[in-house]
Amino acid sequence: MEPFIIRPATADRIPLVVSIPHTGTYIPDDVRARLASDAMRALPMTDWHLHSLYDFLPELGVTTIHATWSRFVADLNRPPDGKALYPGRFETGIVAHETFWGDAIWDEAPGDEDVAQWRSQVHAPYHARLAELLDETRQRFGRAVLIDAHSVASRASRLHGELEDDIYLGNRDETTCGAWLIDSVQAAMEEAGLRVVRNHPYKGGYITTHYGGLENVESLQIEMVQRVYMDEDDPGTAVGSERFARAKEMLAGVFETVVAAVQERS
Repeated sequence: MEPFIIRPATADRIPLVVSIPHTGTYIPDDVRARLASDAMRALPMTDWHLHSLYDFLPELGVTTIHATWSRFVADLNRPPDGKALYPGRFETGIVAHETFWGDAIWDEAPGDEDVAQWRSQVHAPYHARLAELLDETRQRFGRAVLIDAHSVASRASRLHGELEDDIYLGNRDETTCGAWLIDSVQAAMEEAGLRVVRNHPYKGGYITTHYGGLENVESLQIEMVQRVYMDEDDPGTAVGSERFARAKEMLAGVFETVVAAVQERS
């Protein structure tokens, strides 16, 4: 299976690309058999259904790329060389060994050869294609805006206590995008009734940091608490639920505002 799916803009294209790196659930059977338990085979760190939640974006002129493979095989939001994003703080690498809650992921831990293979098979192609999308966007518009979309369980973990707010925006402490972008996203989300926090505890991962450091690219991470759009205890019932439909309608309104802000800057 290809490690990503591209959804091209179906309306007049704008210089905005949305990446969804943790929505994938595919794991080859031989790799799945190496997971530690049925609880791990349920993929507890997945950003459930975000590719479906954001499937309206192409109609707004936004190009999207989303993962198909599980982050347990290769975490697309981690550096390929294994360097820490947050030195001194617990974090998972390109292939995690423990969940955010300290549970062992693997019965048979991946070795260096596994990591190298999955980096080549999953991580590298995703980033090569994302880089191409941003290059194409800069060539066409002179600039590119990247939003990296995530979701997270609200319960306390090694990274944070229980998450009481709804949206956590990250631009690496105001370094990866201008105020115009994070301000417009925050204002639109607060107007929709969401509680928004900046750069704590989520500042943005590898995708936000790396691509936001490129010339004429601005990047922002959106971390949404999963209760906004689903029953966190039953991910399988999310799509088609009333809560999911309400959240999608709300997000469509938010992104209409964001698209207008991007177009205004063009």
